[in-house]
Amino acid sequence: MNKIGVKNILARKGKQKITVLTAYDFPTAKLVDETGMDIVLVGDSVGMVCLGYESTLPVTMDDMLHHTRAVKRAVKHALLVTDMPFGSYRNVGSAVKNAKALTHEGGADAVKLEGGQGVLSEVKAIVRTGIPVMGHLGMLPQSIRELGGYKVQGKTKEEADRIFDEAMELERAGVFSLVLECVPMSLAKRVTKRLKIPTIGIGAGADTDGQVLVFHDVLGLESPVSPRFVRRYADLSQVIRKALSQYRNDVLKGKFPTAKESFSG
Repeated sequence: MNKIGVKNILARKGKQKITVLTAYDFPTAKLVDETGMDIVLVGDSVGMVCLGYESTLPVTMDDMLHHTRAVKRAVKHALLVTDMPFGSYRNVGSAVKNAKALTHEGGADAVKLEGGQGVLSEVKAIVRTGIPVMGHLGMLPQSIRELGGYKVQGKTKEEADRIFDEAMELERAGVFSLVLECVPMSLAKRVTKRLKIPTIGIGAGADTDGQVLVFHDVLGLESPVSPRFVRRYADLSQVIRKALSQYRNDVLKGKFPTAKESFSG
């Protein structure tokens, strides 16, 4: 499979759905990439599903660089996008510096920022350096303190119009795609129809140009939350528990290792 670039993603608009999944380490990224996924996202959700935090807010640039480097070593086909963590794009200077670090040092092909009106200057500055930017509107995990938790956004006409207008502004600022998280289907459809760039939905219905989910949620691995919009395609937590229990019992009963699994002198 050939390496996917931003131009390939843009060309999918209205023609073919875009598939996106998160990955946070080498082995999972390798599995995801080998399935032909279009985009691998090193999400700041790593803080919740891998590092044990209650939110994405404690995730640092060092965390994102560490996990991006590991994923980069595995991804040969997909476009590799990395989240810019909370606090890493407070102003234009820090945004450009940290975006360069994630791409030049981490190996990401693009970065993702949350927000609309408040990050337009940062988005424009990053794009001017030649780094592709993915936008993110709707429910913003990095803004849960202001939002009052993980709640659907855009339910009122005022909220919906604001998100719609910010989507237009982000497109003009130069983002190549836009994640819409936890918004009503009607709003996602309206934004998708108007934008020339692809939309990627998560809890936004089926009318977006693509879908993204978290690796652990899709496979039924332990996760701190179980959102309504997730479809579990496996229950690996049960499989893993059974395998580990069997290993423990075999050791306790002297059934492991056998002569076949040992070396003779």
